[in-house]
Amino acid sequence: MDVSGLLIEAAVLMFTGMVVVFVFLTILIFTIKGMSRALANFDTPKVKPNPVKLSGNQVPTSHVAAIAAAVKQYREKQ
Repeated sequence: MDVSGLLIEAAVLMFTGMVVVFVFLTILIFTIKGMSRALANFDTPKVKPNPVKLSGNQVPTSHVAAIAAAVKQYREKQ
């Protein structure tokens, strides 16, 4: 085969691959949009927090303050 034949074959292969990817992505986008619309009709269940029962051992106030300060400092860094 000569060079021009190989270039034409490469162009056809490239074009075919690009069309396949474009069609796949288009189908994927429409599928995701359709699922989004279908699932938007459903109500999400409300989550009720379970009350935590503490035993006789309470956490000291100083520990709670230290944990709160550490969490605050961590959130400020981000």
